[in-house]
Amino acid sequence: MYIVPMRDLKDTVKIEKLCNESDGPVFITKNGYGKLVVMNIDYYEKTLKKVLEAKQINEGLEDLKKGKVKEGANVLNNIKKKYEI
Repeated sequence: MYIVPMRDLKDTVKIEKLCNESDGPVFITKNGYGKLVVMNIDYYEKTLKKVLEAKQINEGLEDLKKGKVKEGANVLNNIKKKYEI
């Protein structure tokens, strides 16, 4: 993890290098306080994918709690009967 001051944003080559080296976010501070996060596109896409997967899992768990689920074997049997498979 890297933490750099806002003034270092002028050196885009350095920031890009830090992003690639860390394989994670680079935190940008101003007057000692966090202001921005910079990351390379690969890390961003991996992180976004994890967030979306977690959201889908949470939605599934909510459906389970609310009883909005059906027994898989029953669903398959109904489909087989309906389409004469």
